Amino acid sequence: MKIEGNHLERRQRPYAEILLANKAWAKNMVEKDAEYFKRLALGQYPDYLWIGCSDSRVPAAGVSQTEPGELFVHRNIANQVITNDFNLMSVVKYAVDYLNVKHIVVCGHYGCGGVIAAMNNNTDKYLGDWLTGIKDSYKRNRAELDTFTDEKEKINRMCEINVERQIEKLASSSLIQKAWRKGKELQLHGWIFDLETGLINPLTDVVGNPNT
Repeated sequence: MKIEGNHLERRQRPYAEILLANKAWAKNMVEKDAEYFKRLALGQYPDYLWIGCSDSRVPAAGVSQTEPGELFVHRNIANQVITNDFNLMSVVKYAVDYLNVKHIVVCGHYGCGGVIAAMNNNTDKYLGDWLTGIKDSYKRNRAELDTFTDEKEKINRMCEINVERQIEKLASSSLIQKAWRKGKELQLHGWIFDLETGLINPLTDVVGNPNT
């Protein structure tokens, strides 16, 4: 998909600048609170697991305005929940069984490049296979999506469908089902981030086991 119009210019940030910025940040934090990093080193007790897209424009902490220690984070292309992906499911396992998070958020974003690639049937090695689930969702929802005459609106609706589908898969996974059977207080939330407004749009919530 060709994107025309104004866009942010790529900033060539020198490598050394990143390290200098880190030192300045750490110094500033200690000046404001001398015990900040000592407390941070004691452990993490987040209430939220964030499963988001790898897109550089959607940083979990920045979007949610949370502090270090508040979010346990996993990110991948197009915020996919693939239950045979050991990377993802080990994160979910640790978050649910060891950190005892109370909420799992799947956060997508409008204009997602992964979703667009799936809609265009991308077949690149690795990426094409990774997007298989979105391709299937696109086919299943083609009747609704073809009612959109505006391409941007069509893409954004598919981005929403993608988030909703990931919540469905997460809710039906054996790991989450087991947690609910054990009585864990665990809620699932599907959100989508609007790059043009900076706002999160809540799409769907699952509170407790929907199969009981």
